[in-house]
Amino acid sequence: MYKILVIEDDVMMSDMLSMYLSEEGYDIRQAQNGADGLELLEQYDPDLVLLDLMLPDWDGTSLCQQIRQTSCTPIMIVSMKSEVSERVQALRAGADDYLCKPFSMHELSARVEALIRRARLIQPVAIGVSNEGNEAHRPEAAIRLDTDRRLLLVRGNLVETTFSEFELMRLFLMHPGKVFSREDLINAIRGFDSFITDRAIDVHIVNLRRKVESNPKEPKFIRTVWGVGYKYMNEIEE
Repeated sequence: MYKILVIEDDVMMSDMLSMYLSEEGYDIRQAQNGADGLELLEQYDPDLVLLDLMLPDWDGTSLCQQIRQTSCTPIMIVSMKSEVSERVQALRAGADDYLCKPFSMHELSARVEALIRRARLIQPVAIGVSNEGNEAHRPEAAIRLDTDRRLLLVRGNLVETTFSEFELMRLFLMHPGKVFSREDLINAIRGFDSFITDRAIDVHIVNLRRKVESNPKEPKFIRTVWGVGYKYMNEIEE
């Protein structure tokens, strides 16, 4: 049974979400503030976090950043805030999805299922060797994946990513030189029942460049193909 942590200060909303998701077969824990949410995150080890942006003790975006520092668990924001700027800020803080209130419970269920499915059914990839074996010492392997911990290794340093960022890097590293449209990337991280937008993909790319590029403004690895999308170039040590 998959576990979901609901961090929501509106008791009625929290109970409604919990009741519906419980009926869908999920095990639910609830927190009415950020402090309790962080404590439950460590104790409960959920498969997904539903996070409200407006909490009594934490700004939801800041809490999202705090969670992302120690956990790669998929985070879905549920909020009354519908402005594009709020969505972009949440994605930059480490959220993997954003759902505006009011919303359909069927839509919520579909998004939850998609996020957990993607997170749990990842197949190990050869490029994702960790710190063991000869692969770790190849000079050209400046950027690698650690699939066990779902982390990026950039020049030997562990770099945490969101669920979506990891999936994008996994796709890029498996297909160096291939040009992916934004639609290709959306389908890769959400499936064909996707709700993510082109703008969200661009935000994820910006975040990844900050993590892997020496100079994000002049990227050498994650290149923009104008009018089409993005491609990943093999690392070349200088």
